[in-house]
Amino acid sequence: MGRAAATAVSALCLIIGTTPAAYSEDDRGRDDRRDGRDRIERHVTGKILRADYDGYSDDLLTAGLGAAGLAGPAPQAANPSSPTTEELRRIAIYNNYRALVDVSAGGGYGTLYGPLVGAGEKAQERDGKIPGTEYLALLDGDDGGNSRITVAVQIPDSFRPDKPCMVTATSSGSRGVYGAIGTAGEWGLKKGCAVVYNDKGTGTGFFDLENGKSYTVQGEHVEASGSSKPLNFQPRIQQRELDRYLEDSPDRWAIKHAHSRENPEADWGTDTLRSVQLGFHLLNRHFAGDKGFRRITPENTVVIASSVSNGGAAALRAAEEDRRGWIDGVAVSEPNVNPKRDRSFKIQQGNGPALAEHGRPLYDYISFYTLYEGCAAAVPGNTRALQVCTDLKARGLLNEGTPAEAQKLIQDYGIVPEQNALAAFYWSANVYQSVTVAYANAYSKASVTDNLCGFSYAFADATDRPAPLPRTNAELAFAQSNGVPPTIGIQLIRNGVSTTTVGGAAAPMADVDGAACLRSLWTAGDRDHQRRGGGGKSPARRLAKGVEEVLATANLRGKPAVIVHGRADALIAVNHSSRSYYGSALRQKQNIRYYEVTNAHHLDAFNALPAFAAAYVPLHVYFNEGLDYLYDHLTKGDALPPSQVVHTVPRETGVPAPPAITRDNVPPIAKKPRKEDRITFRESVLRIPN
Repeated sequence: MGRAAATAVSALCLIIGTTPAAYSEDDRGRDDRRDGRDRIERHVTGKILRADYDGYSDDLLTAGLGAAGLAGPAPQAANPSSPTTEELRRIAIYNNYRALVDVSAGGGYGTLYGPLVGAGEKAQERDGKIPGTEYLALLDGDDGGNSRITVAVQIPDSFRPDKPCMVTATSSGSRGVYGAIGTAGEWGLKKGCAVVYNDKGTGTGFFDLENGKSYTVQGEHVEASGSSKPLNFQPRIQQRELDRYLEDSPDRWAIKHAHSRENPEADWGTDTLRSVQLGFHLLNRHFAGDKGFRRITPENTVVIASSVSNGGAAALRAAEEDRRGWIDGVAVSEPNVNPKRDRSFKIQQGNGPALAEHGRPLYDYISFYTLYEGCAAAVPGNTRALQVCTDLKARGLLNEGTPAEAQKLIQDYGIVPEQNALAAFYWSANVYQSVTVAYANAYSKASVTDNLCGFSYAFADATDRPAPLPRTNAELAFAQSNGVPPTIGIQLIRNGVSTTTVGGAAAPMADVDGAACLRSLWTAGDRDHQRRGGGGKSPARRLAKGVEEVLATANLRGKPAVIVHGRADALIAVNHSSRSYYGSALRQKQNIRYYEVTNAHHLDAFNALPAFAAAYVPLHVYFNEGLDYLYDHLTKGDALPPSQVVHTVPRETGVPAPPAITRDNVPPIAKKPRKEDRITFRESVLRIPN
């Protein structure tokens, strides 16, 4: 299929029944217009698919792998060039679970958390497999554009219609629909709650521009022009424009989170609320034929908005937007929330200086990291990082061009010292760079053909030249990708920049020109936006406007909320996210608690590495505790513990591995914390104990 296929398919195709062994079309109740206070059906594109799982051969939580299988080798497709939808689902659940949870021996899996921990006797017999029904749907946005949302609603067999509960599990990062299955998903299913997942307009929204191919709601890799099923994503590009672009930039990919031209983050709260509405609609359809069935409504159901990272921010935003009582409470971990600027208070950790410039948006501090962290992390012998120092000095961005100077700039930007240990790792792994490029495009609503700051996405061959993505990579993208490159072999490309090879493109880790361009989008756009009131056509001004669209109010409309965050989080800075949001919520007299955990960072999965295992504890333990406390508060009236710093004890080094973690390493959130551990707010200062 040639380039002309890229814009040929209609957005109004219907999903038809596929893989009858797993999913089937579910048409029951399509004429029922009473489910929910809004008619969520009008947002459904195509058929709602249904699959029933017995809890033995397959299930909701582990896709038939069980607790042991999640900790074991990755499942494989029988034919990687043509995987079935069942195989795609199983591999996707395996990878998404392990992306956020450390499943290594001794790390807490199976003792402190996991499918078997706190589960009943039957779950033990099934190795943590949970029987039930899963519905899968694709929702359209209000404008019928690219903001398509994949939603899955899981109803475990243990769900009680007479005592209903529901948990949201909006995906973390840019992951697909199962991106929160190991966090909010597992907690909700083990509690007997319905779980509503959504990918918030990110997910595996990839489009092969060269060949006109994309993905369905079940992850099938299809030709856009010939698909009878609606696509997860299709960029809006005029054919002439696309042809010109591909002549200069062949084999490129458009990425939904970056290139939908709709700033999907602006709708994360709305997406989560619509998932809840669809959840009620499907619950009532599911149990409609039961004897004595009473309609399940927001009034008789406990609904908790939850998830981690980007999904956590979506939960908070949903609670802020919820004016009609869909949500009862919020429990989130390490939320990537961008609070509106509130300079009415300062943040002080221990006896350190009080920080007034807190609550900087993600793009502000991530682009700052992208520019300066390479130099800050430079050590003798690291020529690439040391070159960053030299280049920054040559540009006048550093005076001395030393790592110490760069590090001080970063710390003065409100980055706590505990984040520094992991920042070098994130920079070397291209995390900051990839996040900055994706969000620069998303916030400015850039087209893939804009080549914003000279960046694009493509597979790179052995000479660093863009090349066609191998077929197996493309076919397994739904199951193996994290939503934003680098992933499944698609790399972040800096057009025209070469590495030590003779290629015409390269991964941009040490590229100061690209980093400076990305940073200037913020510094120029923020100034223009404040001075001129927004608008305008320049990418910088569009970016500033896009960031304003995602700012959170911290007004939760009285809903009780729990936030858990690791102090050593080197991705989502505590001073600019959770701490600032919490303080602003307190200023508005919200019922909110904040638990900050020492020696915990953003991605527990890295704790499987010996160096991480010795120094860090699983934040996931405290996410589960936060959910438990909120649930008991909502169902029993138990008081939420006061806000506090939880001091943990690292496992430290051992031979051949660190000793197995125990509860001594991760003491519980205290119902009555010591005075010296309490987080307080007095005289317009939010005080965080060391």
